[in-house]
Amino acid sequence: MISEKKEKYILLRDEKDDAKKFADFIGSIHHQFENDNLVIDLLKYGQLKLEELLAYLDISNHHRSHKKSFVIVNDTINIDDVPEELNVVPTLIEAEDMVNMEELERDLGF
Repeated sequence: MISEKKEKYILLRDEKDDAKKFADFIGSIHHQFENDNLVIDLLKYGQLKLEELLAYLDISNHHRSHKKSFVIVNDTINIDDVPEELNVVPTLIEAEDMVNMEELERDLGF
């Protein structure tokens, strides 16, 4: 895994080629990041399947329940198939915008 600390979030990238195993790995070390907003870069998965994406659902729900952003970046998944509980955007710029927007909403008490 490659992690990169940004101003308002940590960007995580998979070094291997298995989106589900990456979700399991993030789940196993999630406690290290529970106080940070997370952006998960899955852009390299050009044929990401919904079942692979759903492997991140529990981690996302847990993370967001602690008032932190959890945003997945992938530009091939059909957004209409993605459950509302998952924040999936097609670019890293949109992920950063999503984190900023959610931070603002939390600051305003939403």
